[in-house]
Amino acid sequence: MTPLAEDSYPQPAAQARLGGGGVWRVIFLSALFVGLAIAYSVYGDQIPSDMLLLVLGVLAVIGVFCLFGLAAGLFKIAQTDDGPALQNAIVDSLDYGAVVADREGRIVYANAAYGDLISGLNRKSLVSVPRLFASAAEASEAIYRLSRAAHDGRRAIEDIRLTEGPGLKSGTNDTIWYRVSVKALPEIDGDSGKKLVLWSVEDISRDRERQENIFLELQKAIDYLDHAPAGFFSTDGRGKIQYLNATLANWLGYDLAEFDAGSLRLSEIVRGEGSGLLLGGSNDGQIKTEVIDIDLVKRDGTNFPVRLLHRAARLAEGDLGETRTLVLDRAPGIDASEELRNAEVRFSRFFNDTPFAIAALDATGNIVRTNAPFMRTFGNEHGEKATEGLPLTELVAPEAKSRFVAAIDAAKSNQSTIEPVDTVLAANEERSVRLYVSGIADGGSIDERVIVYALDTTEQRVLEQQFAQSQKMQAVGQLAGGIAHDLNNILTAIIGFSDLLLLNLRPNDPSFKDTMEIKQNANRAAGLVRQLLAFSRRQTLRLEVLEVSLLVDDLTVLFKRLIGDSITLTVDHAADIWPVRADHIQLEQVVINLVVNARDAMPDGGSVKIRTSNVEEAVAATFNYRGMPPADYVLIEVQDSGTGIPQEVLEKIFEPFFTTKDIGKGTGLGLSTVYGIVKQTGGFIYADTEIGVGTTFKIFLPRYAPKEDKLKLSQDKPLPEVAPKVRDLTGKERILIVEDEDSVRAFASRALASAGYVVHEADSGVEALEVLEEIDGEIELLISDVVMPEMDGPTLLTHMRERYPDIKVIFVSGYAEENIRKGLEDDSSVEFLAKPFSLKQLAQKVKTVLAGAE
Repeated sequence: MTPLAEDSYPQPAAQARLGGGGVWRVIFLSALFVGLAIAYSVYGDQIPSDMLLLVLGVLAVIGVFCLFGLAAGLFKIAQTDDGPALQNAIVDSLDYGAVVADREGRIVYANAAYGDLISGLNRKSLVSVPRLFASAAEASEAIYRLSRAAHDGRRAIEDIRLTEGPGLKSGTNDTIWYRVSVKALPEIDGDSGKKLVLWSVEDISRDRERQENIFLELQKAIDYLDHAPAGFFSTDGRGKIQYLNATLANWLGYDLAEFDAGSLRLSEIVRGEGSGLLLGGSNDGQIKTEVIDIDLVKRDGTNFPVRLLHRAARLAEGDLGETRTLVLDRAPGIDASEELRNAEVRFSRFFNDTPFAIAALDATGNIVRTNAPFMRTFGNEHGEKATEGLPLTELVAPEAKSRFVAAIDAAKSNQSTIEPVDTVLAANEERSVRLYVSGIADGGSIDERVIVYALDTTEQRVLEQQFAQSQKMQAVGQLAGGIAHDLNNILTAIIGFSDLLLLNLRPNDPSFKDTMEIKQNANRAAGLVRQLLAFSRRQTLRLEVLEVSLLVDDLTVLFKRLIGDSITLTVDHAADIWPVRADHIQLEQVVINLVVNARDAMPDGGSVKIRTSNVEEAVAATFNYRGMPPADYVLIEVQDSGTGIPQEVLEKIFEPFFTTKDIGKGTGLGLSTVYGIVKQTGGFIYADTEIGVGTTFKIFLPRYAPKEDKLKLSQDKPLPEVAPKVRDLTGKERILIVEDEDSVRAFASRALASAGYVVHEADSGVEALEVLEEIDGEIELLISDVVMPEMDGPTLLTHMRERYPDIKVIFVSGYAEENIRKGLEDDSSVEFLAKPFSLKQLAQKVKTVLAGAE
């Protein structure tokens, strides 16, 4: 390697010798050997010759080793100054000043650049970096921080701006910038662990001046763009405006000082659905400039007609990139050709504000251009997919493609009559459209051959399906209700006369067992009739204020018996559940049916979770359940971990007689009964299901919020006592039975007469009033059917109370029209006995009402 020449680099401004430890080692060794020589001369006679030879041999070996070591370069006798080392050359050649000093500021080494800096500042002697800037008040704080960092051995850097002091002439307007840094150096061998730091001082005035010039030029460019005679804005791929120039902000009425990037969305300044039109971009990623006539929206909500020169492109991954849009004012008086401008504005508004989605296609069926509603209709409001160049056939369902292609071919042949095509969207089968296709004969663009108008028919289709379903359910409900009315009369007679027979038969009588079979099967039939009435929502409910959490807790033991040991049951209640107003018995039946269904959905075991919670109106408004208005609800959830419900089955689960169970294992009335009870209570029921995961039935019951006066009245009123069980079913009171069914009236009369009551009969409401007039109202109890010809039960009740207000009333029915049923539910002075009923039920009800124990 060629040694460095002495004059090939600048010499250091100052260099102090570090250490000197090599000289002291030589002196120490010399003194040691002199001492040994003196000791030998004095005590030589006393030293054995063998020992002397051993010492001389050891010294000879050491000497030989040192000679070889010196030859191999393992060590040196002393540090020589035979020229600069490579690292010194590097440091001395730096363009900025470098100073090595101890932590107290004493200089150990300073390179040539630092010496030039000192001489350029008219300093007569070499000073440390802190002292160099001591006379500049502007640098005092920075130098203090740097000095503290040097003392602590930390790294620090400061940019110092000086308008007077080192390097500046007094009276000038110049400024100078220095970048000063300090950092600790590693300890040097032979220097007794002395701690040093490296200072650097660099003049960065020229770089600062260049940065300031660039910033000023950038400010000028922004100012030119902001105050250009045209508007300009840019958005990201999600439609958030990243830049808005002052001209456009002024046109739209926005304060540019309040604008932050991303705080304003494109949909807020573009009228209607035009934002989707601007977020399309080319399908192949090619950047194109489109001319779009559209209306912007000012901050005060008024329209502002503009022409956009718009550029949007797709990234390599297919995502929409940033857009660049130049905005030209199309307001009246701006365009010299006023009539042409007015015509263009009118057309752009007609084209983009129509409720139809419009697309122009080329000869191959690819989209050339669209209007704003097209993006919404086909689910592309935010530009997730580029539309330009996309075959429109890809957006419709596969089963409609052949019909749509045929319509396009007919349009290209300029046929005048083309049947519209009804289809659902390929990306979302929940949305449907009707496509009207027409051809462009002359005058259009070369690329445009076909115009397609798409009308969104989703809501219409949903309404048609709902109406058809409602009509079907209503028809089935009317049929079920009518059948239930007649069946209840028949079953009441069967059960009642069976009871009369059983009174005269002993248990060991051969006919006793047969009569019991008749009664039991009649009761089974009565259960089916009750389910039909529940589904058709024509049963009479006895509404009361309930806490659903307590109702569920009371049924927990029954649930565990129903689901068995292979299924775990979890019950969870939220705090402070709101009350609801419902029929206690019917609501229990709802929850039981859902738990049984959950059990049947898990043949191999699993878990059932029952949860109750409150749903506030604001939360209910976020739900996507069809037909449920926002309100306060109490939610009951029954969740299973079963197999889930397929979509084709889910649409039919609430229909009567629909079942997926084997023949003989289900009537198909369980969920239809649940549906009827919930709807009659004013609530809603929905099923959320996932195949292989499970199903959750959700029941939303309206929150019961009593008026303040009624609430206070209920608090002042003492709690009703529990009715004692009636053991003596006989009596001597006078009773009027009003029933249009002869068999039911005959059974009731015989049953009450056999119990000792004085019984009067009437087969209609009109005849009942006549009987009351004949006996001058001398009865204690009226038992009347609800549904009767000529005059129904509630009408009879109204006429009777005008003259005989103290007569107690029991209504008997298994079916009632809604207007009659609502009156009965709200009338607490009327007792109700549901058909079919047994002899014992009739006698107990009569005894209880007459005794006033209810």
